[in-house]
Amino acid sequence: MIKKSTLLIFIVLFCISCKKKETTKPIDTNNSILDVANDQHISVLTQHNSNTRSGLNDQEKKLTTSNVNSTQFGKLFTLSVDDQVYAQPLVVGNLNIGSGPHNVAYIATVNNSLYAYDGDSGKLYWKKNYTFSGMRAPKNTDMTGACGGQYGDFSGDIGIVGTPVIDSVAQTIFFVARSTNGSSFVQYLHAVNLVDGSERSGSPIKITASVPGTGDGNVNNVVSFDPQKNNQRAALTLLNGIVYVTFSSHCDWGPYHGWILGYNSSSLQQQIVYNDTPNGSDGGIWESGTGMSADAQGSLYVVTGNGTVGAGGDPTVATNRGESAMKLTPSGSTLTINSYFTPYNFQHLEDQDLDYGCMGSFLIPNSNYYFTSAKDGNIYLLNKNNMGGYTAGSNQIQQIITLSSSSNMHCQPAYGKGAVNEFVYIWPENDQLRAFPFDRGSNTFKIANEIIGSNGPSGQNGAMISVSSNGSTAGSGIVWTAYAATGDAEHSVSPGILRAFDASDITKELWNNNQKATDNAGTYAKFSSPTIANGHVYLATFSGQVVVYGLK
Repeated sequence: MIKKSTLLIFIVLFCISCKKKETTKPIDTNNSILDVANDQHISVLTQHNSNTRSGLNDQEKKLTTSNVNSTQFGKLFTLSVDDQVYAQPLVVGNLNIGSGPHNVAYIATVNNSLYAYDGDSGKLYWKKNYTFSGMRAPKNTDMTGACGGQYGDFSGDIGIVGTPVIDSVAQTIFFVARSTNGSSFVQYLHAVNLVDGSERSGSPIKITASVPGTGDGNVNNVVSFDPQKNNQRAALTLLNGIVYVTFSSHCDWGPYHGWILGYNSSSLQQQIVYNDTPNGSDGGIWESGTGMSADAQGSLYVVTGNGTVGAGGDPTVATNRGESAMKLTPSGSTLTINSYFTPYNFQHLEDQDLDYGCMGSFLIPNSNYYFTSAKDGNIYLLNKNNMGGYTAGSNQIQQIITLSSSSNMHCQPAYGKGAVNEFVYIWPENDQLRAFPFDRGSNTFKIANEIIGSNGPSGQNGAMISVSSNGSTAGSGIVWTAYAATGDAEHSVSPGILRAFDASDITKELWNNNQKATDNAGTYAKFSSPTIANGHVYLATFSGQVVVYGLK
């Protein structure tokens, strides 16, 4: 006789065996994130929007001075990442990825990670880490000689720092990732597929370079690239099929030099090697993280910092060009100086650490003029075709604007054009937000008509500015500023603030992300301008996230 308990177990097992067999599938954590329709598909493929580095998106149709306010505008979602973000987020509009065409945001971190997120919904398409096998991202403590061993310009990892650049036709993103095992240091240029993050053919390529010269650190009259001391700080530039990468230093830890290296965008073979102080020292290129400017004629524009000027006591010798603005053009396997400007008081700037090239310089759109400045508060407007050279005792240039000597110009200015006026907007540390009206008749700024707005950032870090508008339509121009709300962001991680102003009258603040606690972003991402595209504002932070704002 079968016991009732035994019979019950038999029935249960029989029923289980009769159940339809199911296949276990991996859980897609993004299933809950639905696609969000967007009728705008504007791309931001390089730092500050274009090779002018003007910071202007003049195709923004959704955001206006009427709807950017605390009622209608605010935080939509956040994009989580694994470390701090120095690089400006980039956007590719209408990319075929996932279920079809989408606007995709690309975010690089100092842990050498790259993320591809849906820019409208926040869905993660892919994430990959590009640290060299067996190594880790370098840290600020690895820069043992920088700032006397107390290096605080970075607060942790130093992996991908310079903003990448995107070739939308080739569907490739280019960036430099740094790695170390604690004793050896390497830097690699990567070219990866936008759709899945896979390496393109020939990628990555190890960054090396050397030039003949008697400059600091030379060995047998050869100056070589140092992957530990050379800091890949500024954004990459893509011009005529060449990816340009520039280098500065860590806290003037020498020997170092300013390098510009160019790589074929298809093969990644090195094509250009330029050293701005081969018979001298220093000459770093960083410009508050802004990339080199470039024009339609194929010339590059850059400003160098502390470094040797000229040779043999003659500041006009082109060999060494620290403390200088330069117009450069490719010539064989190097670059040639077509025009330059060196301030007459360059030695004073050098001796007092008031070097040229601290601000994010840019070309004023549809003009021949290059907007530059030095740490002493002087702004130099240059004719890009005839910059002014060097003249003892005076500066023979288009225009000089002098701000306070405490306006040390660690900032990224931007440009905008409205229905009536066009402006350059600038907000240095220890100064006010300013709008300089640009006069096309005289090709100078009408300083008498300057608009002065709010007081803002203090310490040694100014505001990073971007501008959005729908062409020159009245009521569409907005000036977006990001900076440290408190503290000195030069050597500390500080809380950040994002503010929006009416571009036609910067005395009118439209909104800021501290008006509501729910809009707060976290800590300020040093030298990363906000990215405005397709009705959204992408704000990098040091809080392990990029915050996305838009209309609610």
